[in-house]
Amino acid sequence: MKRLLLAAALAFAAGGQALAADLPPPAPPPPPPRAPATYVPAAPVFTWTGIYLGVNGGYGFGSATDSFCCETLNPNGFLVGGTLGGNYQFGNFVIGAEGDFDWNDLVGKDATCVPAGCETKSTYLGTARGRAGFAWDRVLFYGTGGAAFGNIEAGSIGGPFDTTSRVGWTAGAGIEGAFTPNWTAKVEYLYVDLGSLTCSVNCLGTGGAANSVTLKENIVRAGINYKFGW
Repeated sequence: MKRLLLAAALAFAAGGQALAADLPPPAPPPPPPRAPATYVPAAPVFTWTGIYLGVNGGYGFGSATDSFCCETLNPNGFLVGGTLGGNYQFGNFVIGAEGDFDWNDLVGKDATCVPAGCETKSTYLGTARGRAGFAWDRVLFYGTGGAAFGNIEAGSIGGPFDTTSRVGWTAGAGIEGAFTPNWTAKVEYLYVDLGSLTCSVNCLGTGGAANSVTLKENIVRAGINYKFGW
């Protein structure tokens, strides 16, 4: 009897080992939970839309004629002032309006024809213009045109002068670039025609005849603007 029980126990143990060998291996432990992905906001798209304030400065050179002088005067000088404007962008196109007012040191003289000579100058210049252009991301190519206003002073060299304020026209083009979301810098050219001054008191007209003095100006200038909003 003992031999039978021992044989049965051995057979059961051998069968259990064979059954264990046929079972699949235990599954590996589950991986640790992944950390949630960090949200990175998309960089804002730059827009030229907004109101801006700025400063500008440059150089003006042009031509002035006096009907009693032998030569065409070539006035030139520096200018500096402030700018106010606004843009609206749709797609790649930008439209806007801009105004500026500058101190203008434009002076031209000629002493080859008459003893006292002739002098024509302008001490201030302002413009009110429309702008339209094409934006290539942060670079804007634009054309501009509108009204110009300034003074013309004419007389003998050193004065006294006849002076008048004139309203004329201006047109030009430029390029502007944004170096931060709010700060931009530009370079532009403007042609300005202020028309003419009828000078009779302090000019050199024979027998009191009036002189006709014209003034046209080319301006090359740079500016820095700060754009509000957006």
